[in-house]
Amino acid sequence: MADPKGFMTTPREEWPRRPVEERVRDWNEVYVPGALLPIISRQANRCMDCGIPFCHDACPLGNLIPEWNDLVSREDWRAASDRLHATNNFPEFTGRLCPAPCEAGCVLAINQPAVTIKNVEVAIADRAWEEGFAPPRPPERLSGRTVAVVGSGPAGLAAAQQLTRAGHTVAVYERADRIGGLLRYGIPAFKMEKRHLDRRLEQMRAEGTKFRTSTVIGEDIGAAELRSRYDAVVIATGATAWRELDVPGRELTGIHQAMEYLPLADRVCEGDLDVSPLSAAGKHVVIVGGGDTGADCLGTAVRERAASVTQLDIYPQPEPERNQDAEPWPTYPKIYRLSAAHEEARDLRTAPAADADARLFAASTLRFTGDAGGHVRELHLVEVDERRRPLPGSDRTLPADLVLLALGFSGPDRKDGIIEQLGLALDARGTIARNEDFETSVPGVYAAGDAARGQSLIVWAIAEGRAVAAAVDRRLSGGTSRLPTPIGPYDRPMTA
Repeated sequence: MADPKGFMTTPREEWPRRPVEERVRDWNEVYVPGALLPIISRQANRCMDCGIPFCHDACPLGNLIPEWNDLVSREDWRAASDRLHATNNFPEFTGRLCPAPCEAGCVLAINQPAVTIKNVEVAIADRAWEEGFAPPRPPERLSGRTVAVVGSGPAGLAAAQQLTRAGHTVAVYERADRIGGLLRYGIPAFKMEKRHLDRRLEQMRAEGTKFRTSTVIGEDIGAAELRSRYDAVVIATGATAWRELDVPGRELTGIHQAMEYLPLADRVCEGDLDVSPLSAAGKHVVIVGGGDTGADCLGTAVRERAASVTQLDIYPQPEPERNQDAEPWPTYPKIYRLSAAHEEARDLRTAPAADADARLFAASTLRFTGDAGGHVRELHLVEVDERRRPLPGSDRTLPADLVLLALGFSGPDRKDGIIEQLGLALDARGTIARNEDFETSVPGVYAAGDAARGQSLIVWAIAEGRAVAAAVDRRLSGGTSRLPTPIGPYDRPMTA
């Protein structure tokens, strides 16, 4: 603890964002380049080095937060990088994409603004790459055992890297033409530029991990055949079965799932397309769903120069401060948060009829109506109470040339046939069932990430990947493993 009074004398200061008018004209990350390092040592000094660091429990990775805060405050970046990478394979991803439940669990957050843990994390990660503190770590010897990982999102990549470093020969299979899962085709570049992903993949290749793109397991290669080729298989395909909105008019053209829309914008950034076929340019856009995916659609539509963008959230507008009775510290509270996309929509007034920024809260979609050609033109909604009951006389109509459904995901996509071909058992939620060792109902086949846990956060996905790697390594190594197991398959976030 470099400064025992840092938490009392230094106010919270976050990585500043670029001006709205500037950043919406490009797809670069929203933060001011180089503006984090000058403030981050002072911010790390705010860490109290408390006796019971609840930030550890709030983060499923078990990140050693007080340790690397202290090292950053002393500007010992190499040691900070070592401590950070000891628990997290991809801190440059989580430092940009995670909603930071660790900050909600910060002891300082009981009565003050929390330590900027997320900003410290990304500063360490970026400095590590700049200074060469994250070299490839190939194994000293190979085990002679082989593992197939199906899916290249954060869970699959974490499992693959851990198993490769343990000496096993690992091949990652991805249905898309590039590795990364939703990190590649789902997360907008303004939240995380793809160079961070590409750099980490090059590290993994240098360590020995093999990647197989444009390969659909269950179609291009039968799932049973894959199982016969490898000593173990890890299913990490994510929860990609999107939820539908069953209301009149859903059949109209111009209504799309968020994950049909977002990957096309990413492909424009990759140079595959000049213009997205679903571009929001000049259109009145309505996003149904108030979560992070909806916010990603919002920021994307703003950059595509939509005529207007409105986001509907069925929940009431959250309070600005934690409700200590309903969501006591150190749980992650549902409070009003202003993401970069919402800040942009607010400043640019993309939704004049919205309650706040671009959002209409407590709003439920009734139906869609369209023109003579069968294209959506209007969304009809109604305000609802806390029990989602319609409020009489609250019907409204919004212009809508493009509607994006961001309603979350119900479980793994079953169209490719992996589940049926392997005969995997499912649980009551429709996700892949597994035992305490992450093993499915089929011996030698394991499941990790959202495909088994259900829709969750990137830190949980990475923790799952690390934990399933340890389970596979125990099987292949005769019952023991030196790999860490940060979580169990039945662990869940802290709740009241």
